Amino acid sequence: MSIIDISQLNDEQIDAIQDDRNIFLVAAPGSGKTRALTYKIAKELSELDEQKKWIVAITYTNRAAEEIKERIELLGIDTKKLWIGTIHGFCIEWILKPYGVFHQNLKNGYSIINSYDSEEIISLLCKSISNPTISYYDCNHYFTSTRLEYSSCTLATRNNVVAVLNLYHQKLISENQVDFELILLYAYQLIDSQPLISVTLSRLFKHVLIDEFQDTREIQYSIFSRILKAGRGGVKGFIVGDPNQAIYGSLGGYAISLQELEQLSGQCFVEKQLNKNYRSSLRIINHFSNYKVYPSAINAAGDFSAFQSTVTFNCSVHKDYLAPQLAGLIRASIEDENINENEICIVAPWWIHLASMTRKLIALLPEYDFNGPGMTPFARDEDNFWYKVTKIALTEPSPSIYIRRLRWASEIIKLLEAESYPISSITPKKLLKVFNSIDCSEEDGLNYLDKYFQKLEVSLEIDLTVYPSLSDHRTAFFESASKRVDRIISENEGYAGSITDFKKVFGEKKGITVSTIHGVKGAEFDVVIAYGLLEGIVPHFNETDANSAYKLLYVIGSRARKHLHLISEQGRGSQRYPKYPTTILEQHVFPYD
Repeated sequence: MSIIDISQLNDEQIDAIQDDRNIFLVAAPGSGKTRALTYKIAKELSELDEQKKWIVAITYTNRAAEEIKERIELLGIDTKKLWIGTIHGFCIEWILKPYGVFHQNLKNGYSIINSYDSEEIISLLCKSISNPTISYYDCNHYFTSTRLEYSSCTLATRNNVVAVLNLYHQKLISENQVDFELILLYAYQLIDSQPLISVTLSRLFKHVLIDEFQDTREIQYSIFSRILKAGRGGVKGFIVGDPNQAIYGSLGGYAISLQELEQLSGQCFVEKQLNKNYRSSLRIINHFSNYKVYPSAINAAGDFSAFQSTVTFNCSVHKDYLAPQLAGLIRASIEDENINENEICIVAPWWIHLASMTRKLIALLPEYDFNGPGMTPFARDEDNFWYKVTKIALTEPSPSIYIRRLRWASEIIKLLEAESYPISSITPKKLLKVFNSIDCSEEDGLNYLDKYFQKLEVSLEIDLTVYPSLSDHRTAFFESASKRVDRIISENEGYAGSITDFKKVFGEKKGITVSTIHGVKGAEFDVVIAYGLLEGIVPHFNETDANSAYKLLYVIGSRARKHLHLISEQGRGSQRYPKYPTTILEQHVFPYD
C-alpha cells in the first residue's frame, strides 16, 4: 500500500498516478508533469514488495533524472530499487554491459567516446573531402532500427557525408570504440537478436516510465516495446510528454501516437491528460495555444492566470540595433517591472547568434550577470569516474545538498567496486569526509581539478597503473575539458576558466539566461525575449517537419510566466535573398502590446 501523501496533487495528477494500467499521459506546459512523474515513481517504489524488482525511469537529461530523484528522496521514499537516467545510460547499464559479449563489435571489450571525441574524428575526416567540402555539422546522423539517417546533409553533400560516416564507423569498430549513436544501435541489435534479454529485463522491471516521450526516437521506442511485449502485462508502462513540444525531429525524436505505441508494444494503453497550466498568464496561454499541432486543452490555473501580461512582436528593428533593443527590454523588466535578473531569458534558434549577442549584452549591461551559451567546461559524462568526482569536488559541504553529495559518493563507490578496488571499509559518509578534507589553492579550474584528483588518489591509495580504466577516464576528462575551456574563452569575453567559473556549473544559476530554443525547453521564466524568428531559421531551411515552426514558437511562448517579447529582426540573409519574419508568426492575428 502506498505511503505517499498526494494532498499536493490535483485531480488530474491523482487520477494518472493511481491508475495501475499502462498510461499514455499528455501533459500541457506548466501542468505539473514532473510532479506527476515524481509521485508515480514514489508510489511504485513504496508499493514494491519484490526484492528482485526494479522501477526504471528514462529522462531526456541526467540533470532531469537527478532532480526527480532528489524530489523522491524528499518525500521520504527509499530509492535503492530505482534506476533513473538517460536512454544511453540505460542501454549501457542494462544491455551493453551484461550482454555485450553477444555482439560482434563488443565481445572483445569497448570504450565509450564522448561527443567531443566524435566531433574531432569526424572533422578530421571531413578535411580529406572536397568538391564539395563538408564540415562536422553536415554529418549529423542517427540510427533507426533499420537504417542510418543523415539529418543535416543536402543532395549536393550527401555522397561525401556518407563516405565520411562510413570511414568514421569503420574507425570506431577497428578501435573497439562506441559513440552515443552506436550505444542505441548496439543495444537494439542485442535485444533484437537475443530475445531472452527482453524476457529477462521484463522479469526484473515492475514499471518502466518514460519522460518527454515527444523527444524519443523510433529505436528507443523499439527497445522498450520489446521489453513491454516480453512482459505480457507483467511490466507496466507510464509514458508522459507533450506532442506540441516535439522539436527534436532533426535528431530523430518524434511523438508516437497511442495507436502506434500499442501496436509496437502489444499492450493496451489508457490516454490521460494534464490540462491545467500553473505557470503562465491566460494572455500568454492564448498566444502560444495558437501554435498547437496536437488538439489538447490548456486551462490557466496558476497564480499568474489573471496577470496583465505584455506580449510584443517587433519586426522592424535591424539586426545592427538588436543588442540595444534587447538591453532596453532587459533593463525595463528589471527596473520598471521589478523582475529579478534570474527570471529573464534571452532565446534564439542558433548558438552562433547567441555567442556574439552575449558578448554585446555584457558590454551594454555590465551591472548584470549572464549565463551564456555552452558555459559548462567539461562533458556531463555520468559514466566517467572523474566527472562523478568533480561533482563533489566543486560543491561546498552544506546541509541543503548533503543528501545529494551522499548519493554522489555512493555512485563513486559503485564505480570503484566495478574496478575491483577494495571498498569494504568505505561508506558514503567516510568518503565524503575524505573529500571535505582535501584543500586546494589553485585558481585555474583545470589545474585545481588536477591537483584535487592527485590528492584524492593519495588519500584513497588509488594507483592509476593498477586501474588503467580510471587512468583512461582521467585522460579523457581533461582532454575534453581543455577543448571546451578553449572554446568557451574564444566565444565569451570575460570567461577565464577559473575555479570560480568551474564551481558555477553545480551552483545556483544566477543571472540572465541566454539559450537556444532547444536548450530552454523544460525551463520557465517571468520574462522571455526571443529573436531570430525568421523563415529559414524558424523553421530551419533544412527542416522536413511541416509543423516545425509551430512547435518552436509553442515552446518559446510556453516558457513565459508574465511577459513575452518576440522579435523578427531585419537585415539577416543577403541583399538578394533577405530573410523575412516566420510566416505563421507574422500571420498570427493577436492584440500585441
